[in-house]
Amino acid sequence: MPLELASRLDKIGRDALPLLLRDMPKCELHIHIEGSLEPELIFALAQRNGVTLAYPSVEALREAYAFTDLQSFLDIYYAGASVLLKEEDFFDMAMAYFRRAAADNVVHAELFFDPQTHTDRGVPFKTVIDGLTRASQTAQQELGVSSALILCFLRHLSEEAAFATLEEALPYRDQFIGIGLDSSERGHPPEKFARVYARCHELGLHLVAHAGEEGPAEYIETALDLLKVERIDHGVRCVEKPALVERLAAEQVPLTVCPLSNIKLCVFDSMDQHNIASLLEAGLKVTVNSDDPAYFGGYMNANFDAVFNGLPQLGPRHAYQLALNSIEASFASDAAKSEWVEKLDRVFADAS
Repeated sequence: MPLELASRLDKIGRDALPLLLRDMPKCELHIHIEGSLEPELIFALAQRNGVTLAYPSVEALREAYAFTDLQSFLDIYYAGASVLLKEEDFFDMAMAYFRRAAADNVVHAELFFDPQTHTDRGVPFKTVIDGLTRASQTAQQELGVSSALILCFLRHLSEEAAFATLEEALPYRDQFIGIGLDSSERGHPPEKFARVYARCHELGLHLVAHAGEEGPAEYIETALDLLKVERIDHGVRCVEKPALVERLAAEQVPLTVCPLSNIKLCVFDSMDQHNIASLLEAGLKVTVNSDDPAYFGGYMNANFDAVFNGLPQLGPRHAYQLALNSIEASFASDAAKSEWVEKLDRVFADAS
């Protein structure tokens, strides 16, 4: 950030933060669309599709959201996804997310989706991606929110299963922009998927991967060196290796950090212990995202509010940087990025 701009931003009082965090345009780069499925919609879709749930009510389901680690969350996450059977279900789920995103001034979202979660239940790939694509188009037209889809492989499954999913997806290549790697990190290192990532690189797809959430810092290095990813999803455990922190800063590799998720899944005990402030100060291209907001207690603005309330050393300069990072780290066009940066500058200029 230029010194002149930083100086101007530092003159904005911290009391301006609530409005700035609400009004500044931002991009969301780490959102699992299945993780936006609120309990109310889960029960509505279960009724519509004749699915019997293990929980008797919305309240009982919400009470089950007491996670001790990533796996305890995934068990409920996959159970919730069982109500998604038809194209309209995927459309309704994504539109519910887009409406919340628009309310938080999210101008662009890059949605992760997990086709294997659905195809393994007999739901056709076409049903999944057509529902999500239609929602993306509707969100652009009706809400002014642009978006793109990133197909994620489930890392607890085999690389052969990932290859099979890729082949199933290729007829719909124009409906997604990249691939990612999610689900259980422990015991499933990035190198497990080196061949399928090499194939996706050949196909010209954008490459991202979850690393350094519950897995060690070495997973981040492997994702960069073997998988050739452009962004690291999570990445907060990079601090275990100071040389890696220096590398991430020097190469400006974006980290899609998910603060409320990190607290809910016990990566950090509380927000005042989160390392996002130190990562920012170290010059890393950190972004704020909601991950699985229906399960972790908040969408984009709730994550920003939690960070700035829990870490009082952060101020307007950091808010601007986080929003700018999200725009720059997106896979959107240069023209769209320039437009959003202009909007961002206007919001902060009005506050100064």
